[in-house]
Amino acid sequence: MSRIGRSPVYFDKAVQVSVSGQNEVVVKGAKHSLTIPMRPEIKAKIEDGKVILTTVGEAPTTRAFHGLYRALIQNAVTGVSKGWTRELELNGVGYRAAISGKKLELTLGFSHPVVYMIPAGIEITVEKQTRIIVNGPNREQVGQVAAKIRSFRPPEPYLGKGVKYAHETIKRKAGKSAAK
Repeated sequence: MSRIGRSPVYFDKAVQVSVSGQNEVVVKGAKHSLTIPMRPEIKAKIEDGKVILTTVGEAPTTRAFHGLYRALIQNAVTGVSKGWTRELELNGVGYRAAISGKKLELTLGFSHPVVYMIPAGIEITVEKQTRIIVNGPNREQVGQVAAKIRSFRPPEPYLGKGVKYAHETIKRKAGKSAAK
């Protein structure tokens, strides 16, 4: 058994968790609902406000999936109750972000603005024109959207300009030294 998979996933009264007949775990919160389809080797049952996962067999892949599905269910429970957040910062002269409808418009030093369509289930807010906050219930989708926004202009090591995660530190390189 997986060490991570053995520990149960606890949830409170605000979150409803159910197991459907197709071996899917459905997690419902106040605003969002997430479904986690599982492999047939992993079985889920609900007891007293916690989800317990069991395995059929002891193959190495089964043990790996045991821990994986436990983590996915925990992420879904956290997502529908609190939500997931990623913060991005824009560093550079003239680098700006703005929201217009369901579009994020970025001015990143190109000859044209970069327009990103915000996917369903994701909320993006802009603070002070240089700070982007990505929120949503699905951890994977929040991370993917933040990575996509960062990929439009990744930070470069010489001047530090670009789009970076708020907690990220950029290793700076020394530029050319003046010739004698």
